[in-house]
Amino acid sequence: MAKTETIHTRIDPELKADVDAILSQLGLTSSDAVKLFYKQVVLNNGLPFEIKLPNYNAETLAAMDEARKIAKDRDYKSYTSVESLRKDLEDAGN
Repeated sequence: MAKTETIHTRIDPELKADVDAILSQLGLTSSDAVKLFYKQVVLNNGLPFEIKLPNYNAETLAAMDEARKIAKDRDYKSYTSVESLRKDLEDAGN
């Protein structure tokens, strides 16, 4: 079969690098992976894997909500090093 079609897509550079590293270990290129995906779509008459929303439990949902609130709170104390966190923890324990 002649290769006459081209696909152009934009993708996050970090994601591409991560995927390319994995594919390289498998002896595949990005082009090979796309071809495999397309062939599996045809064989499965749809996506070759299930697509669904994650089913998080209440504890995980609460933790995610807390993390979002912390990320938005400019007054929330943050640390740039493990040493500064450790010092604050030690000071709080005294």
